[in-house]
Amino acid sequence: MDAMNETDPKTTPDLEDRPTELDARPAKAVLAEVTTLEGACEIAERIRARMRNHVMGRDDVIELVLVALFSDGHMLLEDYPGSGKTTLAKALGESIMDDLPDDEIPEFRRIQFTPDLLPSDITGVMVFNTETNTFTFRRGPIFAYVVLVDEINRTSPKVQAALLEAMAEKQVTVDNVSYMLDRLFFVIATQNPLDVAGTYPLPLAQLDRFLFKIRMRHVDRASELEVLETWGTPKPPCTLPKVYRGDIVKARDVIRKNVQITRGVKECLVDTAACLRQDKRVIQGVSTRSLVQAIPALQTLALFRGRDFVSTEDIQYLLPFLLAHRLELTPGADEPETIIQAGAEGPLETLSRATIR
Repeated sequence: MDAMNETDPKTTPDLEDRPTELDARPAKAVLAEVTTLEGACEIAERIRARMRNHVMGRDDVIELVLVALFSDGHMLLEDYPGSGKTTLAKALGESIMDDLPDDEIPEFRRIQFTPDLLPSDITGVMVFNTETNTFTFRRGPIFAYVVLVDEINRTSPKVQAALLEAMAEKQVTVDNVSYMLDRLFFVIATQNPLDVAGTYPLPLAQLDRFLFKIRMRHVDRASELEVLETWGTPKPPCTLPKVYRGDIVKARDVIRKNVQITRGVKECLVDTAACLRQDKRVIQGVSTRSLVQAIPALQTLALFRGRDFVSTEDIQYLLPFLLAHRLELTPGADEPETIIQAGAEGPLETLSRATIR
């Protein structure tokens, strides 16, 4: 497949040309042929369009959410209260339609983490059935396709560990029995960067489970003004088509197989990690896990940028989101983004020269 052109209607179909979107009926899912990169890109564009319809001034965050979703990772948002994180996660969950109704798994769940929360409050609990004299497992809110974990640093390490097992293994363990989560399982966790009273900060080993950590900023003036002007006005139901959960899972596999990632790109990642580990300002460098997780993220971003291969621009853009939360720095050191940029400069230049040749 040649590098895709974002303006080509065959590769990135125009959402406005679809009759489903012009229909006044409530939105429904549309079947897609997810066997090619064009099909995978179409699925992503449908979700992007629905999320942009609900979330204003967050196009860059929406793109990173989609990169994490399609690369089978999880996200940590460091944001201010009232910045739209719930709306963002809910818009993603409402863009997905269940194609396995028998599994009884909802599209979206929100869990508010508090200090008195127990692991069973999120994973589920064994319930005794008096009629059969047996115990049955009652699922917790973690059983959903998209889960918003609000203020992850507000709960005890025991609850955090239960969530991180689900993120890493896609399963929960109750009374020594493991229950599998859905393949699509995707977590968006949030934490407040300012209020640290009564919190349990995540250690680096647990932060390493998140593909991205994003520091959200306040939206621009025009977007914030638009929010105020439209507040209180009933919003018409979104008529943009949803996507089936199975199509997202298929799109992940298509991206893994068809977006090319050369040995030079992998060498660039390894050399960048080595430079960071040797930096005197870095106490603990990035893990091998972070490099493994970077591969599908780079492939997904390349597809979103209209290419079927990973380039130096993809690496340069994603590295701060991939690595900044995984570094432990000496007191008084520069911002992690600055250190990452310095560590990646040499490997990126080497990759660029090899690409030119």
